[in-house]
Amino acid sequence: MQNRSDIITRFAPSPTGFLHIGGARTALFNYLFARQAGGQFKLRIEDTDRERSTTEAVDAILAGMNWLGLEWDGEAVSQHARADRHREIAEELVAQGKAFRCYCTPEEVEKLREEAFAEGRALRSPWRDGGTPPGDMRFTVRFRAPDSDVTLHDAVQGDVRWAAKEFDDLILLRADGNPTYNLAVVVDDHDMGVTHIIRGDDHLVNGGRQAQLYDALGWDRPVFAHIPLIHGPDGKKLSKRHGALGAEAYREMGYLPEGLRNYLARLGWSHGDQELFNDAELIAAFSLAGLNKAPARLDFDKMAFVNHHHIRQADNARLLALLTERLEGEEGLVSGAVANARLTPAMDMLKERSKTLAEMETQAYFLLRERPFTIDDTARKHLSPEALALLSRLRAVLAAHNDWDSEALGELLKAFAQDEGVGFGKIGQPLRAVLTGGAPAPDMSLVLALLGREEAIARLDDHTRPA
Repeated sequence: MQNRSDIITRFAPSPTGFLHIGGARTALFNYLFARQAGGQFKLRIEDTDRERSTTEAVDAILAGMNWLGLEWDGEAVSQHARADRHREIAEELVAQGKAFRCYCTPEEVEKLREEAFAEGRALRSPWRDGGTPPGDMRFTVRFRAPDSDVTLHDAVQGDVRWAAKEFDDLILLRADGNPTYNLAVVVDDHDMGVTHIIRGDDHLVNGGRQAQLYDALGWDRPVFAHIPLIHGPDGKKLSKRHGALGAEAYREMGYLPEGLRNYLARLGWSHGDQELFNDAELIAAFSLAGLNKAPARLDFDKMAFVNHHHIRQADNARLLALLTERLEGEEGLVSGAVANARLTPAMDMLKERSKTLAEMETQAYFLLRERPFTIDDTARKHLSPEALALLSRLRAVLAAHNDWDSEALGELLKAFAQDEGVGFGKIGQPLRAVLTGGAPAPDMSLVLALLGREEAIARLDDHTRPA
């Protein structure tokens, strides 16, 4: 029986773009399964497609993995760098009669494919049983597909069967000598000691082909777990219009990595009714048995709900640093020590009112505005001459008040409204306008407390004359 500490998983993205959300979930599942078992989680960059693979994409994938906190064991492996090893295995299969050199031209292959399709069978090369090579013609190396059916024991899909006629003589080495995907994957997974492969079910057919190669090579098959792909909210295949964006986009939108990890973990995996997990809980609870056979749907409302939970749990100093980084360089806002002095006591309020760091920026805006600032048109409607006169009298009361605590300020505002014989809205709306300019903000007593006496009275003075 295999020791759980011997379990090795891997994430193997192609560097043709960013780390999209589907890939991030696949990486997370492999990471959680390895960590739960005390095993290893490895990273392989499948860069055999030299025309589409870019250094920028590799950097984006590594940055996305690092931001998400999915630390891999050892060095990231380049599949392209292992091409000689792939060719070595292909030639071993040729020597064993399990693969062969095919001299068919592209035109001949197309004709053979059409004939096979018409007869309801897979392509079989005329060179699979040998023959005299036609001079110095270029050749491919093809796998000699067995005539037996293929069964894949999948941890999510159950037993999946393919008839032998569904799999053709698979190309292992192209005419230029470069290895193909299925060969490279099998060799790399074997050499890396991968025991479990969790990936999208768009690779299910590849799983059947790869199972044939494992058997031909006499290697133990890994455990396959093919998970349904993520769908958009409308149930259709996930696309950019749904949110199939890179990890860096979610970072920019203000999601915390732990919030996104929690959300992605529950996107196709279940553990009773529990929705909210910290990392230790995720690692302890994760299992292949909890993976769902039905496609998961991306739900931005739930993503925001989960992220809000993790924002509320996050350390204030860490959030302050993240918020300050996002606000850096914005025009019209105070910065440095002044900004920190205003934001620090406001962090608990900002956490409760913000589902993302982007929302936290919006909620913090009123605190950081440089004076004098412009009041938006909607808020300005509340600044009638009568309202300004009211604020002028309130300014005098505030200036004489010593207890600058939100609760005490709340009582002061209520008492002032009673003394003036007006409803609180007659005071609250114009006061909000001059203190925030119309920006989102909490109750006025808390706004006054967070701004501090000096700043609050100065903002009043920008729009009223002292009584």
